[in-house]
Amino acid sequence: MSTVPASHGHSEACCNVPAIVTTGYSAIGGYEEIDGIKTYATGPSDASKGIVVIYDIFGYYDQTIQGADILSASDDHQKYKVFIPDWYPPNTEEKQKKFGVFIGKNPPSSAATKLPGYIKALEAKYPSIKSWGALGFCWGGKAVEILTSGDTNPFSIAGSAHPAMVDSKVAAKIKVPYFLLASGDEPEPDVKEFEKNLTVPNHVEIFKDQVHGWMAARADLSDDHVKEEYTRGYKTVLDFFAKNWS
Repeated sequence: MSTVPASHGHSEACCNVPAIVTTGYSAIGGYEEIDGIKTYATGPSDASKGIVVIYDIFGYYDQTIQGADILSASDDHQKYKVFIPDWYPPNTEEKQKKFGVFIGKNPPSSAATKLPGYIKALEAKYPSIKSWGALGFCWGGKAVEILTSGDTNPFSIAGSAHPAMVDSKVAAKIKVPYFLLASGDEPEPDVKEFEKNLTVPNHVEIFKDQVHGWMAARADLSDDHVKEEYTRGYKTVLDFFAKNWS
């Protein structure tokens, strides 16, 4: 893995993201069942820290899987085991048509409700993991926001990229170090107010020329600038973890 200099305020240890594959990505990890849920798992099995990624409405996309692999292997000083639970795979035309109904019946709060039990199942299977972080995209970002501001939060650190329904009132209740990476599609006043209300160590940044989804399913990695910002987004997450996850 090549080493690149620290940039944009990020430490060198967190800037060793491998070259991004634009098409036909081959996943490093594999799939297993956790708490009855199909789960993509990547990273060393003896890692002491685990990250749960809550995907956006498109489910398992190459860009999201590649992002999980980046998180699991790009910090030279800390290795993470990363998990993506398959809450609702929109992998058929029928499911895609019914997705609006699914969202109505399964708001982000439903994922937030499931996560504490899911974490307990992960801990039983991976006892070496002593601390948990979270990264949520869109719908998943809202789930992470809800959980980290509540009383059943299992995460020591968390955040979201291009989250749905940014709520500044919830920000004041978040109890752990938190990052928010917004695209140009999220209302900037809402993002700024969210940042203002955070009382924990935080990093809030707006990637103004990126679309909602640029770190997940909507990342057009054939575009050099999108690929650069996709890479910088994951570097930012890794750097935040390195600085704020004890």
